[in-house]
Amino acid sequence: MREFDKTVVSCAVTGAIHTPTMSPHLPITAEEIAAEAVAAAEAGASIVHVHVRDEATGEPVTDLDLFREVAETVAEGCDAIVQPTTGGAPTMPPEERIQVVPELEPEMASCNMGSINFGLYQLVEKYDEFEYDWEPEYLDGTRDLIFQNTFADLETILPIFDEHDTKPELEVYDVGHLYNAKHLVDRGLVQTPIHIQFVLGIHGGIGASAKNLNHLVDVAEDLFGDDFTFSVIGAGRHEFPLGTQAVSMGGHARVGLEDNLYLERGRLAESNAELVEKMVRLTREVAGREVATPVETRELLGLKGKSSTAF
Repeated sequence: MREFDKTVVSCAVTGAIHTPTMSPHLPITAEEIAAEAVAAAEAGASIVHVHVRDEATGEPVTDLDLFREVAETVAEGCDAIVQPTTGGAPTMPPEERIQVVPELEPEMASCNMGSINFGLYQLVEKYDEFEYDWEPEYLDGTRDLIFQNTFADLETILPIFDEHDTKPELEVYDVGHLYNAKHLVDRGLVQTPIHIQFVLGIHGGIGASAKNLNHLVDVAEDLFGDDFTFSVIGAGRHEFPLGTQAVSMGGHARVGLEDNLYLERGRLAESNAELVEKMVRLTREVAGREVATPVETRELLGLKGKSSTAF
């Protein structure tokens, strides 16, 4: 694992898992998403991970005009790395999700390392009523859903990252995804050093536990030696325990309303910035590390730089 004395804090601003009924603080419009991203950057996030939503209903979409509006507004408001998703929503095909890379030519974008079951259906039972009709149908539909990221898909989309000098952040939902990543590195489809994001706690992926995170890092070290850095997502209530563990191990952490709606038990976070502020505080107080700036993060990850982006 590559050594770096500071912690990179990422913030996933809105995502495609939570729906408007679940929190009144979930940003929906491009204006809201951009404002939340800028505030998160001011709180200490050097990477802001971006999805977009239908501005009337809050449903996840891949509207490139909305992506561009968010990216341009964030770039005007702060120096954070704007990292659009190519994961989109689990219901979207890969050829739809990848369009944002040639459109925006970002410094970095997410890239999923394998297919998994991606269950959100269990969330339906937590709410008596939904604000929009699409929400329960969207969630319950994941009972019979495979989040598709096949080898053929990856063979198609990874050259698009390369063509536009966009670094893929490798999203790893289970141990087998690390072996997929190694296969892609060996074939020259992914260049080292790589940046891995471990995702723990998705229903269908590896469970959210300290033991599982240790195992993922051990396997990554066996496969990639010093040619990787890693960040961690702990879904829901696992966000801060696993994030703190990650930064204590020399890794990095992602927080945000995409992954977790609560600042603490029973208390909804009112903004992404609140979640970032808490992670920054834990980084300093528990792990004894400082937080990286966007400039330092670009250097660590070998990004092309903000001035080279299309927005």
